[in-house]
Amino acid sequence: MFNSLLLKLESPDHPLLAPTLSGLKTWGIWQQNSTRRALSNAIHIAAIIFVLSQYIELWIIRDDLDLALRNLSVTMLSSVCVVKAGTFVIWHQRWTHVVEYVSAQEKTQLSQKDKRTNEVIDEYTKYARRVTYFYWTLVAATVVTVILAPLAGFLSSAENRERIRNGTAPYPEIMSSWVPFDKTQGIGYWVTVLEHTLICFYGGGVVATYDTNAVVLMTFFAGQMRLLSVNCSRLFETVPESSYEDEMRKIAECHRHHSLLLKYSKILNELLSPVMFLYVIICSLMICASAIQMTTEGTTTMQRIWLAEYLIALIAQLFLYCWHSNEVLIMSNKVEDGVYVSTWWSRGVRAQRSVLLLAAKLRRSVVFTAGPFTKLTLATFLAVLKGSYSYYTLLISKKDN
Repeated sequence: MFNSLLLKLESPDHPLLAPTLSGLKTWGIWQQNSTRRALSNAIHIAAIIFVLSQYIELWIIRDDLDLALRNLSVTMLSSVCVVKAGTFVIWHQRWTHVVEYVSAQEKTQLSQKDKRTNEVIDEYTKYARRVTYFYWTLVAATVVTVILAPLAGFLSSAENRERIRNGTAPYPEIMSSWVPFDKTQGIGYWVTVLEHTLICFYGGGVVATYDTNAVVLMTFFAGQMRLLSVNCSRLFETVPESSYEDEMRKIAECHRHHSLLLKYSKILNELLSPVMFLYVIICSLMICASAIQMTTEGTTTMQRIWLAEYLIALIAQLFLYCWHSNEVLIMSNKVEDGVYVSTWWSRGVRAQRSVLLLAAKLRRSVVFTAGPFTKLTLATFLAVLKGSYSYYTLLISKKDN
């Protein structure tokens, strides 16, 4: 049953991106259907208004460090969610160009029925599916944990239940946001619970589909770099006595393939870079805030479980981007190796000169960035973790003083 459900997400029009595009459509980010566009945009605007209400609540409770940190952890992530959804909708046409190129490129390559090409594409496609479904599962678990954590905390502590009954403690909240009515009891409380639950599902869907779409695209560029290297190694393998024109045609195809990969990887980086710049900064704060809450006295076991799962999701999200961007960088630096593996030395001088020009062109590195200041690599990932720990120790020392 589960496999049949996953098969429904596949589409021959998008061999690699079908599941992620299906998720983007479901959450109103991939707006190909004009009839749903108005409703989808209304939901996105409502989410932006909710995030503003979180910042209002943060200002109101700024004197209570524990409440402020809890609000900050979720508010920062909510901000990234609406930025991801908003930028995707605003830059929809450029995203469409990238998606259309990826799908057209793969369909053309698969139609040639070359065994080695199909093996490379099949390998990175299966890998992309595993990453997509694993990440969706992780985000779904995080959303469920966020929604049920207050209820679990209420049920696990008799003292908290008694304090809520006698009115000395408020009802547990899923998130912290401002509303223009009393949210501590009665119908106002349940309206707030419903609002927070819907926002959690919205935010989880946006994060899951946007991130996997970006990561799968990075996987495509890494895989295509590998395929290009394979094709370069096979430039002269078919017919030893091939004509000069045939040799030039193959070399020109490798030039074209590499130029298109550079062009569309640059477009993708322009789309992701501003979002990732914001996320790298916010991620440091969120990891720090979550770590402080976990080590604060009075934090219940259920709250620590929620914070631990939330912290894992944050780190996994950043690691996913940095790892796959790093893979693209590594593969782009290894593309030219395929040229030297080929039997270029057995060809004429004119062909050797053309091969040399191709090798020089293939030396250009491809890496995705987080704004103009840093690259998305494993070194950046480690730097963010170190920075978060530094903020944590600083705040803990001030809090103890």
